Amino acid sequence: MSAASFTPRSGGPLTILVSAVGAPGAARLLQGLRDNGEREVRLVGTDMDDRAIGRHLCDAFHRVPAGGDPTFADAILDICRRERVDVVLPESSFDLEGLAHARDRFADEGIAVLVSSPESITRANDKGEAAALFDRLGLPTPRSFRVQGAEAVGAAARELGYPGRPVCFKPVFGSGSRGFRILDPTVDRAHQLLHEKPGAVALRLDEALELLPAEGGPELLVMELATGPERTVDGFADGSGIVLGHAKTRESVRSGLAMFFVTLDEPELMAQCELLIGELGIEHFFNIQLIGPHFIEVNPRISTIVFQKDFNLPWIGVKWALGLVSTGEAKAQAAQIRPGRTALRYYDQIEYDA
Repeated sequence: MSAASFTPRSGGPLTILVSAVGAPGAARLLQGLRDNGEREVRLVGTDMDDRAIGRHLCDAFHRVPAGGDPTFADAILDICRRERVDVVLPESSFDLEGLAHARDRFADEGIAVLVSSPESITRANDKGEAAALFDRLGLPTPRSFRVQGAEAVGAAARELGYPGRPVCFKPVFGSGSRGFRILDPTVDRAHQLLHEKPGAVALRLDEALELLPAEGGPELLVMELATGPERTVDGFADGSGIVLGHAKTRESVRSGLAMFFVTLDEPELMAQCELLIGELGIEHFFNIQLIGPHFIEVNPRISTIVFQKDFNLPWIGVKWALGLVSTGEAKAQAAQIRPGRTALRYYDQIEYDA
């Protein structure tokens, strides 16, 4: 998709619709877009929950169906017409597919939707296909089996070395660590019960097999358990390669969410991701996750961003999508990235009268 095929509406601020404004990173993303230092923006938020935090941080808010609802894209397009939206920036994986299938309809009305093609989204979100692609490209990735049913899960776990070593599994299609479990024969369930918070991800294989259907059920990816420091690569792409991006650490994970990030300078890793992004045909924002040296998954959407006063990745990506900066100008912004820039996520709250 050409980055120069959209012309922002004149006569007022740039209007950006951000979906899923109840997501964990929504508050900081909205603040970053508003504090771009260049141009006034008007923020329109949408979410399926009226209590989404973004409702209180946007200039307008609309409740919408779930991203998987067949009417989702129509609801977003109707809001765009009423609010005179220039660009749609989805935050949730669940919002991508419906918007991708409808993005030409938005484009016909001069609205840029920052999503990849439906084919790219399907390939990236299919964790089994992504793992196979990592392997074909020579990128390190844990050995895995795509299976269904308790019997196949048990066989795959044992093939990967269980009970001699812990393994893990997750749904082939999922988001936000939903369904991820570690299978560890040494797990102390009494300690979990008495001393850990609810939601521990480790259990024994026999316990997992009791809960899964004997045959069929959701597809699962049973994998070697990758260990080591977690990193991600964030950026935006043009369908053939990375326009702008950088690596960062992902640390202090709490309830599936990282709470601490440090920007890294890793050109070799960026070259590996360039190969992957080109193969998948990713457009606009993306996030690639690694544990140790192992590639784990690709998210074809924006994720948590480390902001600098002189480097605002979401804002540059929005401008590039609208043709307000060229690809060359966007790439030149990489010189502003400061390795060691640190982001600390924390809990906050807002008060209002209902």
